[in-house]
Amino acid sequence: MRARCKAGFFNWGQVFWAASKMRQQGQLTQWFEAKGYGFITPANGEPKLFVHAKAFGLRASRPQMGELLSFELGQDAQGKRRAVDVRALQAPAVKAPYRLSSLFLIPAFAAFYLACHLLWRLPPALWGVYMAMSLATFIVYAGDKRAAAKAQQRVPERTLHLLALGGGWPGALLAQQLLRHKTSQTAFLRRFWFTVAANCALFVLALTPLLKTLWAFASPFVALKG
Repeated sequence: MRARCKAGFFNWGQVFWAASKMRQQGQLTQWFEAKGYGFITPANGEPKLFVHAKAFGLRASRPQMGELLSFELGQDAQGKRRAVDVRALQAPAVKAPYRLSSLFLIPAFAAFYLACHLLWRLPPALWGVYMAMSLATFIVYAGDKRAAAKAQQRVPERTLHLLALGGGWPGALLAQQLLRHKTSQTAFLRRFWFTVAANCALFVLALTPLLKTLWAFASPFVALKG
């Protein structure tokens, strides 16, 4: 009797092992970028499978919801099923207009900075500050993308926004598009563009005579109301 039970258990183990090595297909229906995991809905109608960022290996872009995938069936330490050796069946769509329009802002700002410098002689070290902050921000973005791929501790989004606000937003734009990092997170991008607008506004108001010009124009109307 024991021999039959052992044989039956062994046969079922062989069946599961063989099934786990067969590649299946499914769709990424849930993905939590900050936590580095999500769930795949198999095409054969079986229950959703847990998938970790490490299962995707090294790839050019982050996993995106709706992406079609192939995978093998595996187990975690508790024996729960999960997807492993995940590969993309279809490359995720990339919004080219956003990429082109956002990168255009960098040379546009450089041209505006040059015009301001020729008109009002900006501090010589200011351009160096923008370059240094952009380089530092790009490196931090690259480190955060690497940490996400390896499921390690991530860089807080607040840090990324503070770097952009401090003048590193050109480097952040380059990192977002060249590394394909943070480009699918609407809430993050909304706050990022706010930091870009805030930095540009501070640049104009603090380092150019525009504020004085506006005040000189508006002061007669203020005096009349008074």
